[in-house]
Amino acid sequence: QVDVAAMVQLFGYVDVTDTGFIVAVLSIAFNPFFWNVVARWEHKTRVFSQIFGSPRAACYCLGAVILVLNCVRSHCFTEAMKSQPKLEGWDCHWTYYSGLAISAVGTLFVISSFLALGFTGTFLGDYFGILMEEKVTSFPFSILDNPMYWGSTAIYLGWSLMHASPAGLLLTAVVAISYTIAVLYEG
Repeated sequence: QVDVAAMVQLFGYVDVTDTGFIVAVLSIAFNPFFWNVVARWEHKTRVFSQIFGSPRAACYCLGAVILVLNCVRSHCFTEAMKSQPKLEGWDCHWTYYSGLAISAVGTLFVISSFLALGFTGTFLGDYFGILMEEKVTSFPFSILDNPMYWGSTAIYLGWSLMHASPAGLLLTAVVAISYTIAVLYEG
């Protein structure tokens, strides 16, 4: 059962009509949509491989664009959090250090995923025809499906807790929903 009173209280701290909040939601939703559309378009047409002269160069360019978009998303997320009220009961050392620990675990998943997949494995190289020799099953893939997505979500959750931000928690839910849709689309 859902505690509606707690949800109403949480939403009382979040102005979903705030321009910064809306921009953050749009940037969160845009990123996985963008990279999936571009990757599928490349897979069907090879247009980016032709433009950049090779599949590897095209994949590296897409990876660079994704990294820039992720920086923009993180900036929008942070600005939206900072523009909204904190939850005073959470503005304490216990919540801060819990958020820090969650972010650290998320960072571990993201970095170890990147190290296991490499740049082209991380940034959709398979859509460019750059295939890995075999499926990666080592850590963190041995304990979690899509560890980069869930690690990224954990980083945002931790960041929200560190800032005692109800807006951040709601934006983290948008991140989780966006990645869930991306996983369904990619699968």
